[in-house]
Formats: sequence, structure tokens, C-alpha cells
Amino acid sequence: MPPVKGGEKAIFYFWKYFSKHAELHVISVKENVERDSFMPIAPILTSTHNKWRYVNPALYFKVKKYCRRHGVNAVVMEHPYYAWLGYLLQRFAGIKWIIRSHNIEAIRFKTIGKWWWRILHKYEKFAHGYADYSFFITEEDRQYAIAHYEVNPSKTAVITYGIENNMAPSLEEKAQMHQTVCEELGLPPHTRLILFNGSLSYGPNRTGLEAILHRINPLLQHKIQDPYKIIICGSGLPAEYDELRTYAKQHILYKGFVEDIHKYFKAADVFINPITEGGGIKTKLVEALAANTPCVSFETGAWGVPVAVTDNHLSVVADGNYEQFVDAIINKLQSKSENIPSLFFEHFYWGAVVHKAADILKRL
Repeated sequence: MPPVKGGEKAIFYFWKYFSKHAELHVISVKENVERDSFMPIAPILTSTHNKWRYVNPALYFKVKKYCRRHGVNAVVMEHPYYAWLGYLLQRFAGIKWIIRSHNIEAIRFKTIGKWWWRILHKYEKFAHGYADYSFFITEEDRQYAIAHYEVNPSKTAVITYGIENNMAPSLEEKAQMHQTVCEELGLPPHTRLILFNGSLSYGPNRTGLEAILHRINPLLQHKIQDPYKIIICGSGLPAEYDELRTYAKQHILYKGFVEDIHKYFKAADVFINPITEGGGIKTKLVEALAANTPCVSFETGAWGVPVAVTDNHLSVVADGNYEQFVDAIINKLQSKSENIPSLFFEHFYWGAVVHKAADILKRL
């Protein structure tokens, strides 16, 4: 804490809103203890630098003792990595065990070329098979677990990623933010802003960046007449990219880490998500849509975002079809501005997302 990356936000804000429904305790690492928080944090997991914490059998006794002292009757685990601990708590301490899955982790690691994904696949199957309940962040992940992990469908639910705002910024507010960002970047006010955002130390996001540099932007340069900039935001860009200086004269502007990324989401004319690897929901896509910004995504990158709740704000293109992807960008730039429907916020607002999860846990 404070949360910066999408996965960190998915955890932090879920529990922030969940704390309104039940007494909440968080077992975490010591680096989180000194932060201001809406919940008590027990640093039982030692440090983020201690990778052995994932296989430390002493944790069972520490966590069991903590749960009994505080009357904890259910444990929700982020990701499947502590499944062995959840199983022990369930079997020998009588504590309900729920997994909140952000991805099908084995498949995510398969797509980025990790040889040990099959081992994780077996472990993940064990985790979801024995857990009292599994929360999945997308319907695609839920269906995969039912088909390949043989999970009982009645013990699963989609609890999606959420957003804090329950309504879209106005088109007038977006126009003002567009002007503000153009002034800050020294761009003419009529420049069309195309945004890409994500942690660039993460392989799938870097593959998306490569697609922008070598496949998408060259096509845009031939097809679009209006002045435009593709703004690349995100930390962790490897040094060999030299902050994309080579591409500065090709409509590419590298901003790096942006303190207030929501300002750029609002200012953008279109957000692009050329992601074809990894799993789970792409939080940046949800946040861009919540900013009332039209988006173009490859199919894999749009998992977990029902097109039906976005109206015309989201165009989904088959993975790898760069011609169609660029045409969709141009279509968005040329279309009349409209507001994203309220149905989007009914689906993704954290208050509604967490209410569903709380109801399930109460029934358990």
C-alpha cells in the first residue's frame, strides 16, 4: 500500500469496500503495517523479500492462533499460492476457506513461456477443488476452472474487478482535461490523444508495446490524417528502449510512471489495449472505460468486460488482426462522442461487486 498496479488495486479496494460488511482482519507482510488503513493488519507473513514465506509450515500455527484469538471463521486468500495453508486451516481448524482468483495462474504463466506451468496447473486444480468457494474475476476463468479443474459450478462465482466512481465524467469534463494535458505536453489543442498504460516490466504489457511500435503505429501513420500522439504510460520500461526516444518523431510520446493516471484516462480520445497474453481482467481497460473513454482491445485483453454493458464504447478485435485494430481506432476517433451507459457502473462499481461477495460469504 498504497496500491499502484492493477492487481494491487484489485485487492486493496475490494477489502476497503468489504470492510463495511463484516469485521475484517488482514494477514499480510510487514511492509504494509505502517500504512494508514481501514483494517487491522497482522504482519504474520514476514517480508515481501522473504520468498520462503510461501512454503513455511510454521505459518499454519501462527495463522490458526490468530484466527482463534480474533474469532475469525472464514479466510479469503488472494491467488492460489497459499492453498496448502487454506487446506490445513479448513481441515484441522474448522475455518471456511475461499480463494479469490485474479487469473488462471497456470495459463497465464504458460502464455509467457514458463516451463513449470504444468506443475502450477496441478496445484491450482487442488486449490480450487478443495476450497469451500472460489471467486473468479472473469466468467472466462470460471468456465475454465469448471471444465479443466472439475470445480463444482455451485461453489463458484464471478466477482469482478471494480471501480470507485459510480458515474462517468461528463463530456465537457473530458474536453477540459484533454486541453489541460495537451498544454502540459506542449501539444496543439486539436491533437488526438491515443493512450496505452501498463507496467512495462510485465511481459504481456511489453509485448503490447512492441505491437504498438512495430505493427499498429506504422499502419496509423498511413491511414490517419489528423495530428495524433500515442502516449505510453507505465513504469518499468527496460533501459534498452532508451525511453522510446527513437520513436519520438513517429507520434510516440513516452511519459513513464504517471502519478495521476486517471487524468490521462479522461484526456484520451481513445484507449488501446493490444494485449494477447496473460489472463484475467485487464484493469486498465476497466478504468479507461470508467473515464468515459472509447477503447479498442484485442479479444484476450477484453476478457471479463462484457461488451453489452459498454454500448459503443468498446470495440473488440480478434487477436493479431492489426488492420482491423487500426480501423477500429480510426472509427473511434471519427465517431461522435457519447456517454458510456449507466449499466457499466452497475456492473463494475466496487459497492455492487463487494455486496455480491458479502452475500455469498454470509450464506457459507
